[in-house]
Amino acid sequence: MKIYVASSWRNKRQPNIVSLLREHKHDVYDFRNSREGGMGFHWSEIDPNWKNWTKEQYRERLSYLIAESGYQKDMWAMMWADVFVGVMPFGRSASMEMGWAAGRGKITALLLHDGEPELMVKMFDYICCDERELLEALNQRGAITYRDVSKE
Repeated sequence: MKIYVASSWRNKRQPNIVSLLREHKHDVYDFRNSREGGMGFHWSEIDPNWKNWTKEQYRERLSYLIAESGYQKDMWAMMWADVFVGVMPFGRSASMEMGWAAGRGKITALLLHDGEPELMVKMFDYICCDERELLEALNQRGAITYRDVSKE
């Protein structure tokens, strides 16, 4: 399957999930390594002080060529993918990516973490507690409705 992994730059689990999915012969888009010979887009490429931008600076920098290129690369991968795997915890961008995927009717699987529960994750096809459940869910790939795979 062609899989888009939605997560956060800060998520230490993301590289392991990408590797695990590739070991199981899936084609996986890795936003951290999305460019030939290099890392994916990060705001620090525009400005090392990006965390201190005003709203106006943030809006302006969305139009920078490197930001537009990163956006286009991720959007292409989102359209390419058959399946989206959300690796929690993640932030706003991954939440938008997963919501977009669910709205487009793509197969979605969420890999949970300990922390505050979120009700709207019910929109995803699979809610998985660990990597074993995630792999089982992907092996069932035809399902489009939520199932708790731990009880099957």
